[in-house]
Amino acid sequence: MMTKDLKIFDTTWLLIKQPMDEKRTLLKHFLAALAYRTQKALRDAPPEFANFRAAPQVRTPHELIRHMDSVLGYSRTYFLGGTYQPPILPDFSAAIAHFHEILTDVARHIDLGTELHGITPEILLQGPFSDAMTHAGQLALLRRLSGSPIPPEKFVFADITPDNLSPNQPQPRSPDKDWPERPYPGKRALNVVQSV
Repeated sequence: MMTKDLKIFDTTWLLIKQPMDEKRTLLKHFLAALAYRTQKALRDAPPEFANFRAAPQVRTPHELIRHMDSVLGYSRTYFLGGTYQPPILPDFSAAIAHFHEILTDVARHIDLGTELHGITPEILLQGPFSDAMTHAGQLALLRRLSGSPIPPEKFVFADITPDNLSPNQPQPRSPDKDWPERPYPGKRALNVVQSV
């Protein structure tokens, strides 16, 4: 075999997509669940929800989305190196779209088999990925505190697919029929602090 031929093979293998291992498949599915749960918490939120502040020094939904963007951008540095600072986007819908772009890019690196540097898949899951999922739960809690609770569902039946990391997530497949906290016309939850 000639050295010249070896160099051609050495560079071309990078272009061939390697099959994902089980850990990477699970990480990508976790990101899909994050996209689904984030959009569930944001779906049909009233416009004032973006700036709802439950208490002093508690992040607003807009601030939470930017922080989730930051956490996922930070996780991406374990694939690419460097640092990440999310943009400050004054429009809430633009901030949500940017969050999904970063989420999709992280998933792309998982899918491509981009090597992790200085971290294992397990630590990626327990650290930044779980942190972002915690904040998706905080968004759901803020919906309730703002007087606009989200309907419950059985998440084990949710239509979550790693092929859809966009803001356009499906409706619940199995919504709970019993929803004692259902808001009624004129009924609002107690707001601890008015929107700022």
